[in-house]
Amino acid sequence: MKIRTFVVGYVLALALLVFAQHHTQASPAGEFRAVVDLTHTINERVPTFEPGGKDAYQAETIATIEKDHYFARKISLPEHFGTHIDAPAHFARGLWTVDQIPPERLIAPMVVLDVSANAKNHPDYQISVDDIAGWEQANGQIPLGAVVMVHTGWDSRWDSPNRYRNADAKGIMHFPGYSRDAAQFLVEGRNVLGLGIDTLSVDYGPSQDFDVHHYTLAHSLYHLENVANLDRVPVSGATVVVAPAKLEGGSGGPVRILALVK
Repeated sequence: MKIRTFVVGYVLALALLVFAQHHTQASPAGEFRAVVDLTHTINERVPTFEPGGKDAYQAETIATIEKDHYFARKISLPEHFGTHIDAPAHFARGLWTVDQIPPERLIAPMVVLDVSANAKNHPDYQISVDDIAGWEQANGQIPLGAVVMVHTGWDSRWDSPNRYRNADAKGIMHFPGYSRDAAQFLVEGRNVLGLGIDTLSVDYGPSQDFDVHHYTLAHSLYHLENVANLDRVPVSGATVVVAPAKLEGGSGGPVRILALVK
């Protein structure tokens, strides 16, 4: 009886060990200690680039479990709404639309430039080459083919569209963005694939000519705007997964962004 009990226990333990090993190998999270969602939830409260955009998002229920035995909605929203991607075609005629961006460019090393201390009392702060140099002094050179994100701390205003847009009496918005010099250095000196930021635009709020948009999109980068939770990921070492809706001919679109943290 003792032998039988031992054998049953041994077989059960072995089966559990094999299951655990298979489960770990099969799980995408097995190689990472955390997966951080860098995406804001889409709803009617999302701050918009244009004033009075409260009706930009609409969701209509077209089927219910009670009546139709399934649940479904019809939604309407702009391409550049909430956490979204700008495809090169957004500002550069003839370049990639969102469905044409090569998939291998959508998974990359992620770099986070934390300028929240500088931007805290300077809403028109522009990320500089000096900010990049400071990051590299502390962390080493930005890997070629990375996606660079900027954490300005602005997403703390997300739940207040007026504070997030931060428009003055003349309607001019004030929030941080990239300087043209910093963007050019990242494109030409570090061969980055994309630029991201936790504000409405990679260009700072008062910009009238969208210089960074014109320059970087013409060089086939993409932008990630209204990024969330950049304070929850390390400044280096994570991998970003960018998963936009594959809209044919789209200038951009909603995107789910995940950071895989080792």
